[in-house]
Formats: sequence, C-alpha cells, structure tokens
Amino acid sequence: MSKVEKPLSTLWGCELSSSNQAATFKTDDTNHQHQLALRTMCLGAGAKEELNIVELITGEPESGEGVPLVTLHPNGMPTVNLAGIDLHPPVTFKLKSGAGPVYVCGEHVALEDEYSGLDSDEVEEEEEEDIEESPVKPVKKPAAKNGAAAGKRKKPEEAEDDGPPSDDENHPPKKGKGRGRGKKN
Repeated sequence: MSKVEKPLSTLWGCELSSSNQAATFKTDDTNHQHQLALRTMCLGAGAKEELNIVELITGEPESGEGVPLVTLHPNGMPTVNLAGIDLHPPVTFKLKSGAGPVYVCGEHVALEDEYSGLDSDEVEEEEEEDIEESPVKPVKKPAAKNGAAAGKRKKPEEAEDDGPPSDDENHPPKKGKGRGRGKKN
C-alpha cells in the first residue's frame, strides 16, 4: 500500500568554539523519522594545548545536565571516531571545557514514516498481512559440546579374520622403538 523509498541522507556538521559553545540538531518535520548518525569529532588547526571536552544533551538543552561524550587534546587524541552512535533529535553538543575549535561531523538521515497517509484500519490490515506472510522457521538443536561427548567413547568395530595373523599383529613394537626404522643386521 505504501511505496518503499530510500532514506534521504545529508551531511551535518557544526563548529564548537569559545564564541559558539553549543550547537543543536533538531527538526520540525513530522512527515519523516529523523536520525543523526555521528561520524567524527576533531580539533581544528588553531586548537590550544588544552583538554577540550564536548558533552551531549538529549532533548531540549534546558532539560538538564549533559553527558561527556569526547575529550580531545591536540597532542594526545585530536580526532575521535564515533561511528555507531545514532541519535534522535533534538540533540545539543556543548563545549564544556576548552576553547576549541571542535568540529562535529555526522549524517542526517530522514526516513519516510512507513504509515504516513494511511488510515488506522489500513495500518492494522497491513500488520496482519505481514504476520501471516512470515514463514515459521524450524528450531535447530545446538551441537553437543566436546565436554559432553568426551565421556562417551565408541567401541572400535572388530574386523573379521581372513587369514593367519601377520608378524606385525603377533609382535607389536616395544615402547621407545620406532616402527619406521629398518632392522639392523
């Protein structure tokens, strides 16, 4: 019923410095689901020899305290990879300590709401169809661990005697002497 569209992805970034200590990622668009996928935070070329601490405030900035996200230093750690941190707006980045400049880079992803423009009855019908269409997968039993199998030993099968036993069967080698060497004369 609803057509599948690709997510709209754009770059997002901001600069935090002594003159601009906070930046907020927010949107008023209600037709899409928005997400900020953080990529990196790094110090600019003019950064002083001091710790720069950036904190993250989720929700409205006035809502409370932030959580320290990164600590950057020009000689120790000038860049931090933040891949895997996905946030939903509104999100505020605040330079808690240091003069910066600190650059925040991320990817703004906007996904069309799957059920926008559909009635509530249509949404329920679509959910029921999804449930009916999903196949039932058989449950696989996990393989036995080596510890459980170690207590049980298989008995070797006895071979039938087809003829007289050979010399090797009558006289097994003594310990300490290898079989690969020829006999000394």
